[in-house]
Order: sequence, then C-alpha cells, then structure tokens
Amino acid sequence: MRFTVLKFGGTSVSTAARWATIADVARARREEGLRPVLVCSALSGVSDALAAAVDAIGAGRCDPDAVVAAIAARHAALAVDLRVDLACCETDLDGLLRVLRGATLLGEAGPKVRARVMSAGELLSTRLGAAYLASRGGIVPWVDARELLEAEPAAGEARHWLSATCSFGPDPDAVRRLSADADGWITQGFIARDAEGATVLLGRGGSDTSAAYLAARLGAVACEIWTDVPGMFTANPRVVPGARLLRTLEVDEAMEIAAAGARVLHPRCLAPVKAARVPLLVKCTDHPDLEGTLVTFDGSAGAAQVKAIAVRTGLVLVSLETLGMWQQVGFLSDAFAVFKAHDLSIDLVSTSETSVTVTLDPAANAVDAGVLARLEASLRTVCAPTIVTGVASISLVGRGIRRILHQLAPVLRLFEEQRVYLVTQAANDLNLTLVVDEDQVDRLVVELHGLLFAGKARDAVIGPTWSELFAPPQAAPGRRIRRRDAPWWVSERDTLLALADRPRFVLHGPTLDRAAASIRSLSSVDAVYYAMKANPHEDVLRRFAAHGLGFECVSPGEVAAVERDVPGIALERLLFTPNFASREEVAAALARGLRFTLDNLHPVEQWPELFAGVELNLRLDPGRGRGHHAHVRTAGAASKFGISTDQV
Repeated sequence: MRFTVLKFGGTSVSTAARWATIADVARARREEGLRPVLVCSALSGVSDALAAAVDAIGAGRCDPDAVVAAIAARHAALAVDLRVDLACCETDLDGLLRVLRGATLLGEAGPKVRARVMSAGELLSTRLGAAYLASRGGIVPWVDARELLEAEPAAGEARHWLSATCSFGPDPDAVRRLSADADGWITQGFIARDAEGATVLLGRGGSDTSAAYLAARLGAVACEIWTDVPGMFTANPRVVPGARLLRTLEVDEAMEIAAAGARVLHPRCLAPVKAARVPLLVKCTDHPDLEGTLVTFDGSAGAAQVKAIAVRTGLVLVSLETLGMWQQVGFLSDAFAVFKAHDLSIDLVSTSETSVTVTLDPAANAVDAGVLARLEASLRTVCAPTIVTGVASISLVGRGIRRILHQLAPVLRLFEEQRVYLVTQAANDLNLTLVVDEDQVDRLVVELHGLLFAGKARDAVIGPTWSELFAPPQAAPGRRIRRRDAPWWVSERDTLLALADRPRFVLHGPTLDRAAASIRSLSSVDAVYYAMKANPHEDVLRRFAAHGLGFECVSPGEVAAVERDVPGIALERLLFTPNFASREEVAAALARGLRFTLDNLHPVEQWPELFAGVELNLRLDPGRGRGHHAHVRTAGAASKFGISTDQV
C-alpha cells in the first residue's frame, strides 16, 4: 500500500468551498493509486479561542457554557454549509464542556488542562470533515491521532504537555491499520498521546509536524502541506508583491528558510521527512492547480545563490560584556547556564574577545518584561548585560553563501546607514543574518529583493512572481480596460499623443491637485512647504499656492522666483533653508523676516550676532538616510545636511 499524507491548515478547513477542494484532491490521489491520509487543523481562530478560555480560567473569569456555545455555533455554521449534522460533534463538545467546568471550579489552568482543552479544535473539525467526505460517497474513516502518535519523554511539564515530540521511525502497526479497506483516512494534526494515554500537544506548527511524523512512519510517497499560499517564496509576498515562487528547494534550504522566519512551514516538520526521504510539497487550497514548492533531497541543487530573504521580528538582543572572558575557561558555559536556568533558548550568537551577543526569539521563549528583568539580574553575576528589544533579523538564505560574498557587496551597502547589532554567517553555509532595528525591516527587504531578484529569469528553482500568479484576467484582444486607479498618462493617452510633435515635459494638473489636497489633509502636520528645487515652473507654484502650500527656498534666487510668480505671497509662507550660505545671504534673509532653517551649526558659531532673538527652525539628522544611491541620501554619517542629535 502506497500512502500519501496531506495536511490542511486552519484556513483550508474553515469553509465548504475548501472542503470541496479537499475532497477533490483526495479523490485525485486515489485515482493515482495512492491511499490519502488527511491531517487537519482546527477551524481558523478556534485554537486561539480555546487558548483564551484557558487563560480566562487562570484569571478567574472563564464562563465554560459561553465558551462552548460559541465554539458550537462556529461549527454549526460550517455544518450547515457542508450539509451535515452537527450531532457528529456532540461527544467532543460535551467533553470540552466537562473539562472547562471542572478546571474552572478548581481554578486549574496548567499545561495538562491546556492540552486537553486545545485538542478539541482538531477533534471537532475532523468530525465535520469525516461526515462531509462520507456525504460525498467516499469511505474515509475518522481515526484518532492519539492512537497513531505517542510522545517521547520530555523534561519539564510545559514541554511534556505543550511541545511534545514523537519518534518518526517506520511504524508497521500503523501501516497495517491504515491499509484496511477504505478510500483514505482523516485524522487530527497538533495532538498525540503520552505513555499514560493522556492528550499532549505538538506545539506551534504542530499540524505540519503531525503530517511529517505520519508520512515518515508510514513510508509515504509524499507529504503535502496545503495552506493559503501557493508555496514558498523568495520573500514575504505581503511585503514584496514581486516575490518569486521557489519551485524547488533542497530540504536543508527549506529548513533554514523556515527557521529564519518564513511561516509557510514549521522547521520541526522537515526533520522527519528528511530522515525518511519523503518528498514534501507545499500547495494552495484556494488554487490547487498552481505548481507549489517541492522540497527534495538533492544536496547539489544548483549553483551557489541566495534563494530567499527571511525575516523574524520581535527579537530580543542580549549583549554580555566583560574583560574577564578573554581566554577564560568556561565563561560561555557559565553565561549560557543562566539562560538555561530561566528556560530560555538562545538563537543567534556572535562572539568577540570581550563580549558575546545573542538573540532570543519570542516564538521559542517567553520574553515578557518580568522574564527579561530576572534574566538581567542573574547575568550580572557573570558579566555586564545589556538588553535591547524591538530588533529583527534579516537572513539571506541559500546554498554556498561564502562562495558569493563578493557578489553580495552591493547588497550589503543597503545597511550602510543602519544600526547593525549583530552579523552571523551560518556554520552550514546556508545563511547570512543581520540584526537591525525592527522599524527598518520592510523597507530593507523590498530594496534587498530588488537587488537580488529583479529581472532574474525563470528556471527550475525560481518561478513566477506573486503578482504574476494572481494577476487579474487580461482583456480580450482589441479591448482596452480603463481603471479608476490607472496612471494619468494612461487615461490621458490621446491628449499626450496629440502633444507628441516634439519632445515635451508634461505635468498633469489634476494629479498635482490631488497630491496637494492629500498632504494638506494630514491633521498631524502644522505646515506644508513645497521644495522649489523639485520643479520651479510658474504654473506649478501658482497651483500649489492656491492649495495653501508654502515654499521652501534654498537661495535668494528661489525666493525671488516665488515672489515673482505668486505675487503678494506672505513672508510666513516662505521657508529659507540655505546650505553653507554666505554671511550676506543669511543677513539679508533674516533682515527681511523670512522663516529661517538652520541645517548646520556653522552660521550660529561664526555669526552669533545675526541670530540674537531670532526664532529658528532646526533641520535634524536622524542618523540614517534613505535613497537609491549614497549621492541622494540627505541624512546619516556621510551627509553634509542636518544637525546631529548629539549637537542639539
């Protein structure tokens, strides 16, 4: 018997349309001569609701009947859409109510209770799924995952109940059981049993891991992860619409991308399929015909190249400083023992002769303010710790990173004016990671992706962009589509063609009006000034003046141009922002009463008498600049513009 294991996540099991897709996919696998084993998550949002109920027990404010009524209503609505009877869920709903009532009465909200409560989501969704598949004429029996997966012994109560692991060697008993006459089987992700038969959870990403465990134990021909995106991409498509589909990845690369922050797969699901050499395929439930991503075991998969940019946010950076660590035996052991004592797992590590810097990932650790305060106090016994929050990692992932470091030089220039807290290069040569301020990450990823992947031809690894996969239907030949959001030069095509008798520079008045009105609508801005250097055309100036904009001028000539083209403009609407102007120009502007912006300390240091009693605007340098090239960045260490914060 040849098995294939298919995992369907929370969004994939939450609507009737997606269950129809699940049924179609299962039928297609049977027609290929395979026995499908469907591993399903709880309905989207149900696990969060159950977790919140357990939290409410701990806070003394849980209403078990209200919780179960809400969960039942959610499943009843889906049952109606699936045209099945909710009676199939009554046993599990009654069991959930009993557990919640007992736990609430005793005020018990420990890990064991949490595991029992949260297992209900997967049990309920698969009850509905089994009933639906039976209504479609298939013989797809429901099987309890706790009868197929037994957790290994684990140290610590939380890990035992909430982050269990299972062996993934061959399981002849499971093969015999699931070889019984049936069209397939449906079971739960996320849950298993311990040696005593009690329910345990497999932790975050548990359904992916359940599918991988079962695929390995059954010796399946494939493990398919069906989710809401059509595979793994070169970056997060929600940040970079031009992100490219990764058609194939070697398993170690996929594991690195997942561990570095991509959320399509959980890293724990890859070890079992790697050990059993079961190919893994990532597919999209809403678009089952898209090719997806195939994870294989060919360690020589192509030339050295960056294949993805992965991000993790919300990291905590801990710096350990001490002169005493130099050549001291056991310092790292002593320092890391402190983290272990606080049940904290270290992620990235960078060392020098007098300091060690590490990061903590909140996905693997509880890192609230109380935990960090206790950690800092304990670390003071061995070093001088500094804790920084609000940082994120950006990882360039791919095989053979060390061999292409010279090619990455232009890419790394993007970090020129960033505060880089830590740089690591993976021992397995699969990633280069930089830790920076979290608020810079999205912009950096967009720019990095442009440098690494823009214009890259499709091949066996790099596929189409997200935008290409989900582009709107093309118009029929000869028919033009006009959209409200089309650029003005599209809607004004005929007018522009009529002006094309000679080279022209054309500005669109209504677009300028919309831009001015939009920025004037900002309630948080006191005044808006148009930079004359952008375009000093007289019609542009008059149009913006009519919208109430002021004008920033960098020279006496620009001041004169505004006053000529916008007669009678008030002086308070003129902002004079010179850069290294002469004493005469500065004195003339101040004598006229122009609003004056100081962008360096030279004028007040050299001619303090000119500024006595004058109200000034200050141009501050925030320490980092933006722009596609160093020559157009007007802030940062290399810029001549602005007053640095340490000079204020």
